[in-house]
Amino acid sequence: MMKIFCIGALSIASLYFAQNFPVSAIPENLKKNANAVIRKDFTTIQINSINDIKYQYTTVTTVLNKDGDEKAVIAIPYEKGDNISDVKVTLYDESGKKIKSYSKSDFGDFANNNQGTFYSNSRVLALAYTPTQYPYTVEFSYQIGEENTVFLPDFIPFRSTNISLEEAQMKIINKSGIELKSKTYPSKYNYASVVESDNTAEKIYTYKNVPAIDDAFLLPQPVKILPKVSFALTKFNLEGKQGTINNWKDFGSWYYKNILEPVFVSTPAIKAEVASLNLQGTKEEKVRKIYQYMQSKTRYIFVALGIGGWQPMLPDEVQKKGYGDCKGLSTYMKTLLDEAGIPSYYCKINSDSSPISFDKDFPKMGGNHIILMVPTEKGNIWLENTSQQIAFNHLSYSTTDRNVLTVKQDGIDIIDTPSYPAEQNKEKQVLKIKLNEDNSILGEGSFSYTGSQYDHNLAFTNMQPKERNETVKSLFDVLHFDKVEMKNFLNDKDNAIAKYDLDFKANNYSKNAGNSIIFRAVPIYSNTVYKTDENRELPFELRQSFEDEYEISYTVPKNYKLDEIPENVTVSSEFGTYKLNFVKNGDELKVSRTIKINRGLYPKEKYNDYINFRKKTLNLDNSKILISKI
Repeated sequence: MMKIFCIGALSIASLYFAQNFPVSAIPENLKKNANAVIRKDFTTIQINSINDIKYQYTTVTTVLNKDGDEKAVIAIPYEKGDNISDVKVTLYDESGKKIKSYSKSDFGDFANNNQGTFYSNSRVLALAYTPTQYPYTVEFSYQIGEENTVFLPDFIPFRSTNISLEEAQMKIINKSGIELKSKTYPSKYNYASVVESDNTAEKIYTYKNVPAIDDAFLLPQPVKILPKVSFALTKFNLEGKQGTINNWKDFGSWYYKNILEPVFVSTPAIKAEVASLNLQGTKEEKVRKIYQYMQSKTRYIFVALGIGGWQPMLPDEVQKKGYGDCKGLSTYMKTLLDEAGIPSYYCKINSDSSPISFDKDFPKMGGNHIILMVPTEKGNIWLENTSQQIAFNHLSYSTTDRNVLTVKQDGIDIIDTPSYPAEQNKEKQVLKIKLNEDNSILGEGSFSYTGSQYDHNLAFTNMQPKERNETVKSLFDVLHFDKVEMKNFLNDKDNAIAKYDLDFKANNYSKNAGNSIIFRAVPIYSNTVYKTDENRELPFELRQSFEDEYEISYTVPKNYKLDEIPENVTVSSEFGTYKLNFVKNGDELKVSRTIKINRGLYPKEKYNDYINFRKKTLNLDNSKILISKI
């Protein structure tokens, strides 16, 4: 019966697509802001049983320019054991004339390993094609069958900017007798909508004529703008292990028993490791010592083996080899804590620069990263186990402000990770600037960073002195450095603070005006270009709250006096606050500057208000100070 279905489905698909695809047929509104246009994107999913699922994919994509090439990559990711068939590729020119056809035999078969991947069962069939002219169109279809039924894909028009869609359809034929749950998440901004049709035999979902999302400044991720439909079977299979997912509790119990419990295994060597640490003090002190020990002897390498790439390496392997991925390193760290008598919990999370949380009311397999949580009377301790440099009990900007699936023996609890306030995501600059008559300045500075700004400065840890100097020179390019030297860099892993000192000389900082010299109030500031947009179509997202505090002391040249000093100023808005203050003391001037920005997802109507607020702060950073010759 399955064979009949496959042949029938492919015959219908072949009949439907027995046509060419001239670029002239694309509606003009779908070409706007688009590097590529998805002409057709049809997916049929047939669920035959708890361990038998078939996918039929047919896509037609027109690439309008070179930037769209990546939207039409001809590749089939798969796992060993998957059955791939009926692979067809046809290329068309601008008029819709056929250029060439390919079959499965033309594809190369490669390990699907990203950089840093060490072990993986993932493979990819890929076809290399170098276009000779634009636009061109790729028609691509194939069928794949597998036994894992836990990973049903979401249905979303597209997942990146500058790509538009003529028509997409997802058809689900459920012959398994297992309940299929679905949930539709409408676009909060009415950007597109999904049409649903449902009968006893199949569910069909359709999108039509969805324009491209332009990659605009401060744009939220497309997944936060577009509609989405999620699916989950109440009973599923993963590498021969079957389970239920009626709610987070029963799914978590299955996950713990089948995925985690088999690898939560200690050894005499691990027991000896913990004993050798001679742990003393509070629970926090013990966890800190174990964590920093683990960091000192391990490194991150991605491993996509073990029950679909979801089961961790054994702690014994990590202990012996000194490496692992987020799953393996977190499991090893948990085992060390277990031996110390300290409970901790394995947590699945969506790691991304823009916070994405799990739906508490719709359980399904998900997440792309693992961290640990250690409960204490003073609050939860969070451990990021993949970095040798990150501080104890510190989560980076890619894992804060969202929820996690905390996997316990009796099920999953969904809890929130920390949300760092602006005062914690802080940069502190203390500068001493000597003004010279030749318009240059000599500067000494101390810099410190906490919270998400600590994350952005961790890269300095592994740099050589020359590379650090070149990086700082690039970061602070608003100054015309003649020379710069970073000194005393410190990654304070106990307190999550990055610090360094800076000595520098910069030219052309001031300008002559007769017998006077004019210079700006703030030496180092953001030189981002802020432009208003009267036609803004979508909301904007300030992903992180932060606070920058600068203290600047100027010394004027001999035979000069401070003449004109700007007024103190405070600017407040819903997006944040800005303060600039001046204190004159003889031939010295102290400038204090603080800016605080509030994170949030703001409506498009407020975009220009935010831009004007930032323009005003930049203008104030460039407030002019006058010194005159005595």
